[in-house]
Amino acid sequence: MREQAADLLAEGDELYALLLDLAGSDWERATPFKGWTVDDVMWHLHMGDWLAVQSLTRPESFDRVIEARAAARARGEEGTEVPGLTPVRIGGPRLRERWRSFFVEMCEALGGADPRKRVRWVGPDMSVRMFATARQMETWAHGQDVYDLLRRPRTCHDRIRNIAELGCRTFRWTFTNRGELPPVPVPHVRLTAPSGAQWVWHEPSERDLVAGPAVDFCRVVTQGRNIADVSLTVVGESARRWMAIAQCFAGPPREPPAPGERVRGP
Repeated sequence: MREQAADLLAEGDELYALLLDLAGSDWERATPFKGWTVDDVMWHLHMGDWLAVQSLTRPESFDRVIEARAAARARGEEGTEVPGLTPVRIGGPRLRERWRSFFVEMCEALGGADPRKRVRWVGPDMSVRMFATARQMETWAHGQDVYDLLRRPRTCHDRIRNIAELGCRTFRWTFTNRGELPPVPVPHVRLTAPSGAQWVWHEPSERDLVAGPAVDFCRVVTQGRNIADVSLTVVGESARRWMAIAQCFAGPPREPPAPGERVRGP
């Protein structure tokens, strides 16, 4: 488990270093993710990490927030903030430092947790290991929003294997989440890591296959890129359908960006 927590922390360290380079006006610029500003993106991450800390270390606080959110939804209200229970919204460098504080606390709690522990969440409970991977995926994917906005080149590392694993694990869920039957067979996945290592999942097949750079695969399953804008080889109807709608994060079905929408070079 400590390995997943260390990978998560390294992901946050990289994003924090990027945020230190932002000018004051950059925080209010729209990223290519739904038009969210950097403030919006980082507030979203902060709220997730803050809630994770509550679940891991302050379960009574977590329960109160979840109950209050459910009551708000019953009244037809939307949003994740609950006045008096969740943090008051801030932005800019203050948000960066507040996010960093809770992010590190979350990583420390995960690193010291029993791997057998189940973590309560807004959706189904998860193992400590899977929870750390899910938070890494969120941090990495939303970090890409900032990289794309700034048109900065990004150096990726083999720790994205955790995200690729999550992408493969959610093959069936991608379809059931849309009320569809998962196609068969499950495609073989063969990816090249940033280091050049080869990673494989599922039964070998050249008829139903997704192959290519692991970074591209992770960008597709997190819906940071359309499949048309990456260098993946996709063979077979099952694989083509999956890559068209892949979604490794929780929540209602979402459509990936249109071709060309998220292509931003340095």
